[in-house]
Amino acid sequence: MTYVIGLTGGIASGKSNLSAALHALGAEVIDADRISRALTAPGGPALPAIRKAFGNSFFHGEELDRKALGRLVFSDPEALNRLNGLTHPLILKEIRERLRVLEQAGVPVCVLDAPLLYEAGLDSLCDTVWCAWLPKELQIRRLRERDGLTRKEAERRIASQMPPREKKRRSDLVIDTRGSREKSAAQAEKAYRVVLSEQTQTPMEEHR
Repeated sequence: MTYVIGLTGGIASGKSNLSAALHALGAEVIDADRISRALTAPGGPALPAIRKAFGNSFFHGEELDRKALGRLVFSDPEALNRLNGLTHPLILKEIRERLRVLEQAGVPVCVLDAPLLYEAGLDSLCDTVWCAWLPKELQIRRLRERDGLTRKEAERRIASQMPPREKKRRSDLVIDTRGSREKSAAQAEKAYRVVLSEQTQTPMEEHR
């Protein structure tokens, strides 16, 4: 069985940096956000249901207007729940299929990179969960700098997810990302090497 590391964290918490570092080490990474984007790209299987639920005003021809839909769902919890109800089952189905392929290939360890790991119930697929974490004020600042948001917009996006302190409480390993990208990545790399070593030991090696 493939050992699954769930990697999560609040928006702008530095999770993507950790994921990229693990991928550079050779880790197989299943990126839930990339799956979501593929599902909502032109011709994507999620688009008909989104168009039916939200209307043509959120589309430019066959292309979803992500910014417009984002403005709606991050200001309207009911709309966000409706959107998640349409996309999360499709994302889960694709993740399960990718895990099946990795298991058949004999991959010992993989990383499931998902910002909404707990919110979407994806933690049930994981053997352990690692959480990127930093204080809220720093999270707000980084999010505003990254996406050009007002403070109110940044706070709304953070509030749309599970509180970082709750993700931190639930997780098996908390990676403090207040420092440099390199320092944050080093924590994840060290933990990954330990897991990989444990999962690739042969029975004879384990009893030496």
